[in-house]
Amino acid sequence: MSNASNNTSIAVLGAGIVGLATAYALARRGTRVHLVERRAAPVLGASFANGAQLSYAYTDAMAGPALWKQLPGMLGGRDLSFRARPSADAHFFRWGLSFLRNATTQRLHRNTLNTLALALESRAAMDALLHRHPIDFLHRVAGKLHVYYDEKALPKARTMIALKAASGIRQTLLDPHEAVAVEPALAGAEGMTGAVHSPDEEVGDPWRFGNGLLDVMRQCYDVPLSFGFDLRTLRRDGPDWQLHSADGRELRARKVVVCGGIDSVDLLRPLGIHIPVMAVKGYSFTTACGVAAPTVSITDTARKLVFARLGERIRVAGLAEVNHWDPTPVQERVNDLIAQARRSLPDAADYAHVESHWAGLRPVTPFSSPIIRQAAPGLVLNVGHGMLGWTLAMGSGERVAELLDALP
Repeated sequence: MSNASNNTSIAVLGAGIVGLATAYALARRGTRVHLVERRAAPVLGASFANGAQLSYAYTDAMAGPALWKQLPGMLGGRDLSFRARPSADAHFFRWGLSFLRNATTQRLHRNTLNTLALALESRAAMDALLHRHPIDFLHRVAGKLHVYYDEKALPKARTMIALKAASGIRQTLLDPHEAVAVEPALAGAEGMTGAVHSPDEEVGDPWRFGNGLLDVMRQCYDVPLSFGFDLRTLRRDGPDWQLHSADGRELRARKVVVCGGIDSVDLLRPLGIHIPVMAVKGYSFTTACGVAAPTVSITDTARKLVFARLGERIRVAGLAEVNHWDPTPVQERVNDLIAQARRSLPDAADYAHVESHWAGLRPVTPFSSPIIRQAAPGLVLNVGHGMLGWTLAMGSGERVAELLDALP
């Protein structure tokens, strides 16, 4: 670990999946980059135990017309899967209004396609990375089934399939019998009305991927690292940026890329930079596969759950708690997630012996795409990846590298 006492060309703040991907994109181009992280190790935030899916095809924006019907349950806490904690905080108020403005059909389609373009760039960048540097992270092309339990949702699913087809996305709407033929584990999904099959979707362990990518940067690109760097002040000093940690370390950099996830909101506020990024708390648990564990990834659209098989384990993720800024897991909500998963696919997992559970804060923008732009001279943002941080990370890193190349 570096003492972070020297000058560097570019400091990347955050060693989550997005920060790692950004540092890699820069280092691969020969840029002198320094990776800075307040935690003691990489990938301990929003991507540590996420849904384990690389969802290059399913980039549907979070805000859409269906949101209006969900609002009473969200705000009243009656919806087990999707809740919001109202507050008088100006940040929540501004973000909430912008989120609601995006809940139209036109903006849903526009935001979905914007994110899809970045997802496809990410898939290309991931393929190129793995060709150069094979990383073992339980990666496979599993395909995905989005399962519906409401006949009224199927016409909208057809519309989204047609919307993405122009970008080369392969998706098919299946009836229940066809869905079970693709994934026999769905025979236990009571009330299923149909499913969208995306055969090219991928899965893997994001924590293993992040640590593998870090090893690549250490061994092949000699990227300096500063873990445990609890950044307290970030300020402009002439042509450079100065970073000061709580324990007295200092780093000077000509340019800074902020990849701090939800922590970026508080980090940027003293600079007068207010970003529309909201904490949306999510949960997951990992356990042994059940007697009817799916091999295809499953998304239960009614309960808002995802099931992803990782070798002999299965990862189940879900729940969305808007404006919850504490990542500490709450046992009651863990129990809710387990109960919902058991109702969805009762034989998919060993629910009685859950091995581990987790909660994390997803940094969500009102339009469901990340913010990648210059916010001040020499200061670039790469934040707000929401539920798709791992999916969008590699492409986001490439966009940042291209942006920095164009800056003086």
